[in-house]
Amino acid sequence: MLILLRQGKISKWFSGIGQEAISVGVTMALEDEEYILPMHRNLGVFTSRNIPLHRLFSQWQGKANGFTKGRDRSFHFGTQEFNIVGMISHLGPQLGVADGIALASLLKNKNQVTAVFTGEGGTSEGDFHEALNVASVWQLPVLFCVENNGYGLSTPTNEQYRCKDIADRGKGYGMEAFVLDGNNVVEVYSKIKKLAQSIRKRPRPILVEFKTFRMRGHEEASGTKYVPKELMQEWAKKDPVENFQEYLKNEKILTEKQEVAIKEGIVHEINENLQIAFDEPSIEASLTTELNDVYKPFEYKEVSPKSNTEELRLIDAISEGLRQSMQQHKDLVIMGQDIAEYGGVFKITDGFVNEFGKERVRNTPICESAIVEAAMGLSIAGMKSVVEMQFADFVTSGFNPVVNYLAKSHYRWNQEADVVIRMPCGGGVAAGPFHSQTNEAWFTKTPGLKVVYPAFPYDAKGLLATAINDPNPVLFFEHKALYRSIRQDVPTDYYTLPFGKAALLKEGNDVTIVSYGAGVHWALETLDANPDIHADVIDLRTLQPLDTEAIYISVKKTGRVIILQEDSLFGGIASDLSALIMENCFEDLDAPVKRVGSLETPIPFINQLEDQYMAKGRFEEALKDLLAY
Repeated sequence: MLILLRQGKISKWFSGIGQEAISVGVTMALEDEEYILPMHRNLGVFTSRNIPLHRLFSQWQGKANGFTKGRDRSFHFGTQEFNIVGMISHLGPQLGVADGIALASLLKNKNQVTAVFTGEGGTSEGDFHEALNVASVWQLPVLFCVENNGYGLSTPTNEQYRCKDIADRGKGYGMEAFVLDGNNVVEVYSKIKKLAQSIRKRPRPILVEFKTFRMRGHEEASGTKYVPKELMQEWAKKDPVENFQEYLKNEKILTEKQEVAIKEGIVHEINENLQIAFDEPSIEASLTTELNDVYKPFEYKEVSPKSNTEELRLIDAISEGLRQSMQQHKDLVIMGQDIAEYGGVFKITDGFVNEFGKERVRNTPICESAIVEAAMGLSIAGMKSVVEMQFADFVTSGFNPVVNYLAKSHYRWNQEADVVIRMPCGGGVAAGPFHSQTNEAWFTKTPGLKVVYPAFPYDAKGLLATAINDPNPVLFFEHKALYRSIRQDVPTDYYTLPFGKAALLKEGNDVTIVSYGAGVHWALETLDANPDIHADVIDLRTLQPLDTEAIYISVKKTGRVIILQEDSLFGGIASDLSALIMENCFEDLDAPVKRVGSLETPIPFINQLEDQYMAKGRFEEALKDLLAY
């Protein structure tokens, strides 16, 4: 591999020289159907699972027979065929993903172990601590494997942590922890085999620290100049491959003739598979393929409601929709802070524990990142989940797995993230800067996510059902100020509504008003106060996918458009909508596109400041200015 790298025949390479015993020992100790989540230095995991070398070579050369269609490199891939889930560069998230896979194993009574790798540097990340805590609290069958090779790139362990052994951290989370010689493949295999058997009988997490050393740079470009020579010489004597060969010879298991035959076989295997990969044609860029692979295809199935309706508040419609989806999908799990017996801070899941049990309605520790990751793990294991962010503001604590793991997994290696994240959001309730944001624009910016933002109870219930049916990650925004203030007749039974279909609430020829969430109600109130203004009012309902056709048809009819959002103006949805309208309807416009948003400040708490902040107070004047243009 190093020769090929120098010849420019493969891309960036992370060498596992010096650490092979861990990858091979752990993988051989597990059953083939048990998931392993390796790192970029764990080639032995892939080869021990017998992935054909030509497919690995194709992956590293960015060819179609690899696992990511040329979209990601080295070991940044997963494969359900071999029950391997590759890392992302942020390291930490895969630990929480392992929790989710293990949770699915627990819920399905599979008696399986999930093994996840990280390095000693990765144990400094918050995700490590969150994942260990969740695994311990829920008693998940996870084997946390820490490869302590002395350096996080160039940073030595004495600058990473102060405890004697990383294994000590496991004890702090109430789990068993062990330190093993990571260069002795017999010790690794034997101990992991026993631990795995024990975990299958009595599910629980175990932390294992493998003492080892990295004989090459973090990647080849970084080199090893920062490592003292005597340290390199000391660990060179402990080379796991050479020592295992010597051990086999001393035990009369391996003869010289057998050794030669094995090495010749390896050389032939490498050369033959290299040639297969070299002969494979290069990927041809296809715009259609790239765009179509961002999301898993979802065939929307309309379920029409019956005639029975009842008047519901927005909050009741969401609760009823969630309850009926739990009844529809027996593999659906809800996770969030205080959502079980307490019923959530807004009481949306009140009574759910009695109906569905604590295995499916799960209180979580305060650890948004690990819970989003666990939801991803459930999806990998074939289950659905809904995660409640107690407030949309708190998603920042789980931002990385949302935008880098959930959003990118299908595009990267064809793995859907069947996750809905409920986002109670918005101002108007005097809750201040940390409980009032409407942060949808963070996610409409991210390819791979779907964003839903209903304004009415009927829409909320039907769209939530569709969100849960959709195998792609969905951010489902629920405006807190609308929870108990908006009522509507809603069908009592289960039904669905399509994504990407806006609602035309009013019709008129004077102007087009485009909004979503609370802004829809502000627009309707303004029109009620100004009956002489005849407007098309478009409630977008979903922001990704977006119903641009409905917008363009209306704008071409009225010639004027005003876009209202609660979010602060710069960088919000209104800006992109304005650009789209200018690009597609410019010749039909009789006035510039008008945007109205909230102030460019954090959202304040006290009423008089919050009222000044909100876009609602500026909309009527802006609308009249547009009409007078």
